[in-house]
Amino acid sequence: MSISPPKWSSPDQTPPKDEEERLRELGYQPVLARRMGGFGNFAISFSVISILSGCMTLYGFGLNTGGPAVMLWGWAGVGLFVLCVGMALAEVTSAYPTSGALYYMADRLGGRKWGWYTGWLNLLGLLGAIAGIDYGCALFTGAFLNLQWGFHPTPGSTMIIFMCILLLHAVLNLFGVRLVSLLNSVSVWWHLGGVALIVGALAIVPSDHQSPEFVFTEFVNGTGWNSPVYVAAIGLLLAQYTFSGYDASAHLSEETSNASVSAARGIVRSIWVSWIAGFALLAGLTFAIQDYEGTRTSATGVPPAQILLDALGTGGATALLLVVIVAQLFCGNAEVAAASRMVFAFSRDNALPGSALWRKVSSRSQTPVPAVWLSVVFACLLALPSLYSTTAYGAVTAINVIGITPAYAIPIYLKLRAGDRFEPGPWSLGRWSKPVGWVAVVWVACVTVLFCLPQSNPVTVDTMNYASIALVAVLVLATVWWFVARRSYGTPSAYGSAREQAEIAENIV
Repeated sequence: MSISPPKWSSPDQTPPKDEEERLRELGYQPVLARRMGGFGNFAISFSVISILSGCMTLYGFGLNTGGPAVMLWGWAGVGLFVLCVGMALAEVTSAYPTSGALYYMADRLGGRKWGWYTGWLNLLGLLGAIAGIDYGCALFTGAFLNLQWGFHPTPGSTMIIFMCILLLHAVLNLFGVRLVSLLNSVSVWWHLGGVALIVGALAIVPSDHQSPEFVFTEFVNGTGWNSPVYVAAIGLLLAQYTFSGYDASAHLSEETSNASVSAARGIVRSIWVSWIAGFALLAGLTFAIQDYEGTRTSATGVPPAQILLDALGTGGATALLLVVIVAQLFCGNAEVAAASRMVFAFSRDNALPGSALWRKVSSRSQTPVPAVWLSVVFACLLALPSLYSTTAYGAVTAINVIGITPAYAIPIYLKLRAGDRFEPGPWSLGRWSKPVGWVAVVWVACVTVLFCLPQSNPVTVDTMNYASIALVAVLVLATVWWFVARRSYGTPSAYGSAREQAEIAENIV
């Protein structure tokens, strides 16, 4: 029996539709600059996924929760399921290529409340991602300064580094989407070249390597829980945390040429390229471990830095750590772009307090400037508790994953529920739409539960998993604000009224 491939389109197969006309059909007047090509759209999701950020930041977590076997096989398995999620989401993105992305899709397919709650989950997840990525970058920067100049990072100094990184990303995003697209394109080659350099150096330079049996079968339980199945399950967080943020391609669709195809392809391509490169990175790091316990309890506070230090010496470790830090800077910059577009789109539909300000667009750069500043300021506030608590960074990570992951499944589920009422865009899975969609929904439901489970035993204030609290907080906040803003919130059915034209003109400053 032959299996035909999914029925997605490419620009040479289907003449590109006028995306500005399509946006007006969806209810919005174009105000953002459509200056991003297909590669740039793929690059922003690839940069947000950032294997040199996610894999490296949570590698120490993986050493405790299952060890090498769970990290490697978990990455392979999670990547396959995430690819299903990405393909199903890409199909809906092709039909609704707007900056609102997930919440707009949910609103169209399920109604206002579906859109409302999806939007709040997505928004808090994106803002949590900025905080998590840039604070992780600050931690790696502290480790770099320690290796290079003997600098001993404190919570206060790490916070200052973090705030400087946020400021840098805000300024870069104010110059317009063309610079963002250029930086993301450079980011792709930096990430791939960085992985090749790190893996190559770790394969060639050290004289001793772990055996394949150790890398692919060694199970380590440092959690305090007795069940290996439970430990392996929560160990999947490393991969699932890294495989997030690919909705950035959808959020930048109003600034992408031929977005109905390019944004969908950008989502899928970013996942499978990251899947392959990330596996190589994790394998390269794990083969090069010289002292497992010393790596796990590294004085640098960053286990991958200890692997580089033990295997390559101070000079080599410092150079490669700088490669990782630059990749993380690319990642955070791309995340600010995606989050700010979500703030802009949600405000455009009057969902946020002060929406009239946050939806304003600069006439010079055609960038939602207030939305950029709101994104970085809120991310800074999310990370402030790290000054006082060592567990605060884990809480920020929880806000990211528990917000953004369920938001991926909602429009997919609503598309499945809609049946023939859903009209696919030019990028479609065809007959594979339903099976891939249901796999995606079930996977997200399972992994959302995993994210809420306690990761260490005994459970104390310092070891508690705050993901469940973050989820409840987001839903309570969304519910309370619903009763305030429900009369004004709503996605437009079609663009063109005189009142809508006047409102658009007022928001271009």
